[in-house]
Amino acid sequence: MNIGFDAKRLFFNFTGLGNYSRDLVRNLNAFFPEHSLHLYSPKINDTDRTREFLYSLTYQVHRTKNPLKSYWRTFGMGKDLVRDQIDIYHGLSHELPFNFPKEVKSVVTIHDLIFEKFPQQYAWADRQIYRKKFTHSCEIADRVVAISEATKKDLIEIYQVPEEKISVIYQSCAEIFYEKADEETQEKTRIKYKLPKDYLLYVGSIIERKNLLNIVKAIHLIPPDQQMPLVVVGEGKKYADKVKNYIHQNGLENLIHFLAQIDFADLPAIYQMATLFIYPSLYEGFGIPVIEALASGTPVITSSVSSLPEAGGPDSHYVDPNSIEELKKALEDLPANQAHLTSMYKKGEDYVKKFDREKVTREMVELYESLL
Repeated sequence: MNIGFDAKRLFFNFTGLGNYSRDLVRNLNAFFPEHSLHLYSPKINDTDRTREFLYSLTYQVHRTKNPLKSYWRTFGMGKDLVRDQIDIYHGLSHELPFNFPKEVKSVVTIHDLIFEKFPQQYAWADRQIYRKKFTHSCEIADRVVAISEATKKDLIEIYQVPEEKISVIYQSCAEIFYEKADEETQEKTRIKYKLPKDYLLYVGSIIERKNLLNIVKAIHLIPPDQQMPLVVVGEGKKYADKVKNYIHQNGLENLIHFLAQIDFADLPAIYQMATLFIYPSLYEGFGIPVIEALASGTPVITSSVSSLPEAGGPDSHYVDPNSIEELKKALEDLPANQAHLTSMYKKGEDYVKKFDREKVTREMVELYESLL
């Protein structure tokens, strides 16, 4: 098959959507190398995370000479897909071009409908643009991939997408999270980032929906002799300032450690050294950091809402993300119960096999083949 991909996020996004794009394309090459993979992007970003796609004969990278690059991605790409004899085009992040050619089969991945669930967190104009693009893509796609049962449910309820048109195919995480860092690597990482000996870990964007402030408030309520430092890996703007103001006002600077810029290769060791990973998000289409933590062998506290129980499995610890008291109790009780933490770790390692790279990639290939 000649498979085309919307690769803008692959080259320019280094969190959820970008990770999904890179992992899927990389896994297709690893497990199904007989297929020809074409990456379409209005422009290219040459970084350590994208270089493997730019300088390999495996991938065919297509970028436009049209100065109206956004226009090409939304309206003009169809001609190129026909010219390149693409069999299937996969919009990896919610979008398919308008004026899509009938000669090409199409798949679109919908990660979430968060802007519909939390409209107050998005500008009015952005919501209108997203709704237009999402509904168009779901309407014209030959198949819609939802990354969780929760997202599938939202697609049916909010956009009335026919259930039979939706395939739930989970995502995997990068292979490096399954590789155990040795003691020397862990210690070098600890020194490099000045990490405490024991710590809680949060990984993700610092935005209101991810709920970091409630973690900090819960830690503040714990008696000082039981408090464990929190390491925060992520970046944010207004909401991050709000969290930091609370930390400053309550004298918690020595307990909360922010790591805005880290080398991606160091992230597995940071996960593996953590006592607990905590991710009490108010809503997620999937929650890939939960999978990264489980693959790293780190027990997880997460929310009992949306897709997070799908990601965390039966042996993660679930809380009401709006309840600071529940968060506080979990952060007090779990670190003191080593036997339970060990059980969570072992069972989590078994559960995360559900998201095995080859397994989920095979499911995607089978979907592609079913359309031809």
